[in-house]
Amino acid sequence: MTETEIRSAISQAVKDVREKNPMAPSITNTVTQDFVANAQLAVGGSAAMLYLADECESIAKIAPAFYINMGTAMPFYAETLPKAVQALQSNQTPWTLDPVGIGLSSLRTDILRQFKNFKPSIVRGNASEIIALAKLWGLIEDSGGQVRGVDSTEKVSSAKAAAIALAKFTGRAVAVSGEEDFVTDGKEEILCAGGSELFTKITGSGCALGGVMAIYLTAASPFIAALTATTMFNQAGTKAAAEVSTPASFKVHFLDSLYSLTADDVANNFRVVGSMETMFDFFG
Repeated sequence: MTETEIRSAISQAVKDVREKNPMAPSITNTVTQDFVANAQLAVGGSAAMLYLADECESIAKIAPAFYINMGTAMPFYAETLPKAVQALQSNQTPWTLDPVGIGLSSLRTDILRQFKNFKPSIVRGNASEIIALAKLWGLIEDSGGQVRGVDSTEKVSSAKAAAIALAKFTGRAVAVSGEEDFVTDGKEEILCAGGSELFTKITGSGCALGGVMAIYLTAASPFIAALTATTMFNQAGTKAAAEVSTPASFKVHFLDSLYSLTADDVANNFRVVGSMETMFDFFG
């Protein structure tokens, strides 16, 4: 895609979501449900938080997109998540996967290993999680990718090969979050800057980002959906940090900023580069 085509697709995705108010149900981290739902609402979408296997299976058959986050893995996920992704695949429903805490338990590992057969539309995680998932699926050599709880021990740049391998395997998109964010579909490679250090002082910004990516999957391709959500979060984070300097206030201002961004704001305030050596300049 050309830069002009990317900008146009991002702008259209933002407009479509604001106009249509699509729902992207979530099976997500219990610690961050509120933030995920409010971020989805702020960009113009709608939210529903699910757990029960029969509900997830039935709603996955009718939802326009779906979000699965492994944050607080529950024993019943062993039944709920496979049923949900089978329904998503049967109905060709796009979905976002956040492999939070991959490798921390056999339950997470077993479920995420099964997901290889269902090829999520977007995989979003920190660098360690993206590396670990690519290793689990046998796509890269077994090195690096250690996680510390839900935190990354790797830099975004170190996950480039893993992200590209995952994107080529799924035929869709991967987003690596960190001090900068890398978004790829295996062909296009975009590095995004912006946001704020205050994201690391609140719980759930990554979870919320995955939920917003799912919202944009209702209106755009996986690559554009991942890039639109990432761009919005970085711009809103930068705007919020310019107003406040403490975590609680930042969270409120961030949601307000996310809500107030226009399609032109999101589409026009960055430039495209194809190298991990150069970061995007959203405001320059």
